[in-house]
Amino acid sequence: MSTDDEGVRRDVTTSSARADGAPDRPGNAATTLPAGTGAGAGAIADVARSETALRRFLFGLPGVDQVGAESRAAALATRSIKAGAKLWAIETAISMVDLTTLEGADTPGKVTALCAKARRPDPADPTVPGVAAVCVYPDLVATAKRALHGSPVAVASVATAFPSGRAGLAVKLADVRDAVAAGADEVDMVIDRGAFLSGRYGFVLDEVRAVKSACGRAHLKVILETGELATYDNVRRASWIAMLGGADFVKTSTGKVSPAATLPVALVMLEAVRDFAASGGPRVGVKVAGGIRTTKDAIRYLVLVNETVGDDWLDPARFRFGASSLLNDLLMQRSTQRSGAYAGADDFSLE
Repeated sequence: MSTDDEGVRRDVTTSSARADGAPDRPGNAATTLPAGTGAGAGAIADVARSETALRRFLFGLPGVDQVGAESRAAALATRSIKAGAKLWAIETAISMVDLTTLEGADTPGKVTALCAKARRPDPADPTVPGVAAVCVYPDLVATAKRALHGSPVAVASVATAFPSGRAGLAVKLADVRDAVAAGADEVDMVIDRGAFLSGRYGFVLDEVRAVKSACGRAHLKVILETGELATYDNVRRASWIAMLGGADFVKTSTGKVSPAATLPVALVMLEAVRDFAASGGPRVGVKVAGGIRTTKDAIRYLVLVNETVGDDWLDPARFRFGASSLLNDLLMQRSTQRSGAYAGADDFSLE
């Protein structure tokens, strides 16, 4: 993905300074595993072997420079992409959407209509890519699975007493097992923010591990609810806990709490997944959710991804948007790019 500075893609993992004057990392040294542990799965397991080891590691992570992170995110938000890459960026963003409905008034009919849109976002144009997934409550997974049969679009289900996470582990695991039994390909769990904020990091890690085990073949996305975590340091620590517990994705928000996804928070999470991979862990994806409504918003996140972790993450397997209204704006802007005539909201279905 090209950015406008003469179309040059800079490698932020090796550069010590950027053209905008911001440091590669917002004032932090790279995160590494403890000295003497080496790299790889064994080293990663070692830092989580006990509550003491986990706490020592989490509080040994470099502190996030708030001003640096926010300045870096703001600088990247001003970057534009070259005109020739804009259609590619829009179609890539469409393919990364987890088309979501998580309302108490959701019905099988609404979910079926949403699935039809997920499979073929623009009924008049079969060249539009399908979205990555449809995300629903567990009791509607079977409906979504039937509607998406034969389609590459995945079925994602929230679980673990979403959105609050206020339930015992047995209830949370039953929630997960029900979703997987109904056909969920992906599970979006919420961490216990109360436990995290009270310093019970091992408890949070154990819950993530238990949910990962209950997921079986399904991929696990771990929702941090960053709007409740108060600091960027907490966002970094929670990201590491989720990854140590086996998360396939770390996710910003439920979309039920404000603020939800923000560029600085996404930057901190992207740095965490980058550092985790550099320490020998698997490549973990990032999902941003809540408040992302326009094509301009989506492209800002794609630039952030490219400049922070590189184009390996510019793929639905490693980056997602949790959204509902975003898709229609992407479709309108795609139509404009292809035809030169501005498309209106009435040209696309709401569901």
